[in-house]
Amino acid sequence: MVKAYAAKSETSGLAEHPIERRQLRDDDVAIEIDYCGVCHTDIHYVENDWGGTVYPVVPGHEIIGRVTEVGAKVTAYKPGDTVGVGCLVDSCRDCSACHDGLEQYCLNGMVPTYNGEDLHDGSVTYGGYSEGIVVSDRFVVKVPESLDPAKAAPLLCAGITTYSPLRHYGVKKGDKVGVIGMGGLGHMGVKFAKALGAEVTIFTRSESKVKEAKKQGADHVVISTDEQQMQDVAESFDFMLDTVPVKHDLNPYLNCLKYDGTHIIVGLLESVEPPLEAGALVLKRRVIAGSLIGGLPETQEMLDFCGEHGIHCDVEMLDIENINEAYERMKKGDVKYRFVIDMNSLKKK
Repeated sequence: MVKAYAAKSETSGLAEHPIERRQLRDDDVAIEIDYCGVCHTDIHYVENDWGGTVYPVVPGHEIIGRVTEVGAKVTAYKPGDTVGVGCLVDSCRDCSACHDGLEQYCLNGMVPTYNGEDLHDGSVTYGGYSEGIVVSDRFVVKVPESLDPAKAAPLLCAGITTYSPLRHYGVKKGDKVGVIGMGGLGHMGVKFAKALGAEVTIFTRSESKVKEAKKQGADHVVISTDEQQMQDVAESFDFMLDTVPVKHDLNPYLNCLKYDGTHIIVGLLESVEPPLEAGALVLKRRVIAGSLIGGLPETQEMLDFCGEHGIHCDVEMLDIENINEAYERMKKGDVKYRFVIDMNSLKKK
């Protein structure tokens, strides 16, 4: 049994609730959790916004901690190692996606870190708002010593969500990249695109975010509600990284792409409204693409890239007892740019 914070219904909020972690299997790694990032997805599951939440639910899929024990067949990790666990903890391991190291696209369905079903015993998976977790070694990543572990936690979701598409679609030195939205995903998109050598422009609706966008490393800022500014950058960009999580009009941004440009959606899971103007695609051979997180090999690559380039997420530290207040602040956009729970605040309880 370990201490954890769970929601028992869609209106209960989060409170301390003990959970049971499994005994180690041969390929398992036991991890004492030091830090856990707070993702907006956590709120959606706690409040059952998407339906299908199994209560009690223990959120958290941006986990950093230290190995305390390993299974009999584990050779890649040893007690004391600093490691991470991201958004998934298992997959079928046999399909073409899994063989390609793209477990997030497992043809039989990946097992999410929380609110998933364990493929071996059918139990519900519990996330990182807890003292510890037990995970198969295949779904554990090493954290470079050069990274601050607290600031590294959100890299396991916000980081890989923005790194993966930039790498997959081949962003390189000299490319012009627009990043739509200036939140937890957007500020990471800026950092990665800059590190890859791109010229980066932030698109935001708010004049108040111009100074902050420049501080994050953006070369330029466009106020997307200003028609003249949008006209001035028409047909300018090789890529647009769209991090906005709510319905919004894609058409103005499509017109900012060059011919053969690619608009990559990473934030939106709903239908696109208003409808797309297909002519903007057909007449310029533009592409609309989507991207999830990354597989385990790419997640490790991303962490190593961050270690080499000094990239981390901007975070605000949080004690676990303040998690419900933090959720309310997140709904208002009142965090720059990611909350991270210091799990010592739970261990001391």
